[in-house]
Amino acid sequence: MIAYLSGKLLEKQANTVIVDVGGVGYEVMIPLSTFYELGEVGDDVQLRIYTYVREDTLQLFGFKTEREKLLYLKLISVQGIGAKSGIAMLSGMNADEIIVSIRTDNLARLTSIPGVGKKTAERLVIELRDKLNDLTSAASQGQLTNVSGAVATGSVDAVYEDALSALTNLGYQRNAAEKALKQAVQDGTEMSVQKLLRKSLQFLAKG
Repeated sequence: MIAYLSGKLLEKQANTVIVDVGGVGYEVMIPLSTFYELGEVGDDVQLRIYTYVREDTLQLFGFKTEREKLLYLKLISVQGIGAKSGIAMLSGMNADEIIVSIRTDNLARLTSIPGVGKKTAERLVIELRDKLNDLTSAASQGQLTNVSGAVATGSVDAVYEDALSALTNLGYQRNAAEKALKQAVQDGTEMSVQKLLRKSLQFLAKG
C-alpha cells in the first residue's frame, strides 16, 4: 500500500492534486486543510497517504501532516463516515475544531458538515470521544498546523468559479455556496481560492 508520496506538484485543485514522482503522476484527493498548506505548481510536495481499495476502486487520499491522517483514520472507522465524507469533514473544519466538537458533544457543529446527520454525529461522539487523547495532547502542546495558503493566480471570475466548484464538490447546495461566496466577497475577502473558501465555510457553518 502507498503510505507516503514525495515529488513535484504537477497540478493543484481545491479537492485534488497530481504529484509527479519519478515521472509517474499520482492523483490524490485532499481536504481543504491540506490544500491551504500546499505551495505552487512545480514546488516539492510531501503527503501522507491513505490508500483506499475496493473491488472496483483504488483511490489515494493525501494529508499534509501525520496527525491529520491519524484523525482521518479515526473518523472513517465510525459507521456512516466513508472515505470521501472523512475528507469533507476535514474540509469543513480543521483537526482541532473536529476534536473539540467531538469531545464537547457539539452535535450542532458536527451536523453543519454536509453528509453528517444527527445519528452519524452521535456515533462520532460516542465512539471517538475517549479515543482522541493522543491527538488532543498534541493540540494542547501547540503542535498545530500553521495555515499559509498561497494566493491563487488567475482572473477574479476563475477564482470565484474554482471556489464555487470546491464547495459544491464538498456537498453544499449550489445556492447556499453562491450565497456564502457573495457574503465573503462583500466582506472584502481577498480574491484567492483559499481565502474565499475559508470565509465561505465560516458563513456556511453558521447556517
